[in-house]
Parts: sequence; structure tokens; C-alpha cells
Amino acid sequence: MININKDTAEHYIWGNNCHGWHLVQRTELSVIQELMPSRTAEVKHYHQKARQFFFVLSGEATIEIAGNLQVLHQHEGVEILPNVPHQIFNTSQQDLEFLVISQPPSHGDRIIAS
Repeated sequence: MININKDTAEHYIWGNNCHGWHLVQRTELSVIQELMPSRTAEVKHYHQKARQFFFVLSGEATIEIAGNLQVLHQHEGVEILPNVPHQIFNTSQQDLEFLVISQPPSHGDRIIAS
């Protein structure tokens, strides 16, 4: 077994200078650590198959789930079921770091919601 962290994981950039690190990339499971700078947001979307769990490592996340806003603080999380529109925002002045755990992986299973 090899220890994995942001320095050794595959890195990618998304959105407006947001960062992601693939900590686990398997056909049945994905674990990604993400960083969203202040005042950034993801696009509202849903997944047909993937069930996701968002867990805040540091900062504060505002997440819209099926039209309802919810705030997650450090060490809080929320599960999102398939076919439920959602969008995460960082409306704070600080960086937001969180884990997004998807089963099965959500890449290729993302549908933009209106």
C-alpha cells in the first residue's frame, strides 16, 4: 500500500481555478479532495447513477440540494442521492476544502440541470 495525499495524487483544475485531487480512482468508487477559492461555485447538475457524499475538511460550503440551501461547516457532510440536482458554492472569504466520495464514480455521469 502506498500513502496518498495532494502531493502524490493526480491533480486537475476545474471551474474558476478550483482544484481536485483523485485520492481513489476505481471503477466502483471515487474519492476526490477538492479546493474551491472564495466566491466560486460549481454548475448545478445531477448524476443518474452516482450517489455522493460531500464532507467539509475546512471552510464553509453552501450547497443547494433539490432547490434547498444548506450550509456545511468543518467536519460536516451530506449525502446526495442519484437524480437529485445539486450545486456547491463557496460564498465565504476563505478557501473551502472538502472530500467528495462517489459510488459509482460520477465522471461521465454528470447532467447539467436547469
